Amino acid sequence: MGADQTAAARLNDLLASAGLPRLESDLGRRFQEYLDLLMRWNSRLNLTAIRDEEGILSRHFVESIACARAVPAGVTSFLDFGSGAGFPGLPVALCRPEISVTLAESQSKKAAFLQEAVRMLGLKARVYAGRAEMLSAVFDCVGMRAVDRMEWAVREAVKLVASGGFLVVMTTGDELASVEAVSGTGFEWFRSEPLPLSADRLIAMARRM
Repeated sequence: MGADQTAAARLNDLLASAGLPRLESDLGRRFQEYLDLLMRWNSRLNLTAIRDEEGILSRHFVESIACARAVPAGVTSFLDFGSGAGFPGLPVALCRPEISVTLAESQSKKAAFLQEAVRMLGLKARVYAGRAEMLSAVFDCVGMRAVDRMEWAVREAVKLVASGGFLVVMTTGDELASVEAVSGTGFEWFRSEPLPLSADRLIAMARRM
């Protein structure tokens, strides 16, 4: 990838190298705006541990776009449980505009970033500036990525999945067995596959029976 390429072009090259479809030009432009905003805020706040553009594109963006495309058709509501800097919830909102996305983030500075990103990108997503487990609503799909205390988070997240709904977890192969175990007997795990451009991370999906 040439250094003089736009971030959108570099992102499309990464998607293509992972065997994923490229983004259309308007969607690529919006991801570039998201990246620019994230880089500005990251210079002042610790939004993500990965702080360089290429790392954000190859890890956060590509993985979250893969997640957005994996969410089953027919899902109308998605909860990003512990959204942080918006992964995977903002890419879901960008790639799947038919889905109503809620971004739950308890840290006020990160929630403020999410509010600004939603405003700037013109998304219909909602930011819930609080602990996700305090929500009273249920969702067609609940997703999580790189959350603290993954097993505890899964135990809380399953309570927010509607009947017949889905749980999507981006985790490591070593964590998968414990994630499946703590989800309980009411979930059927039916999909697990490697995340693109990653040696050990995967995306796993379960459905509430």
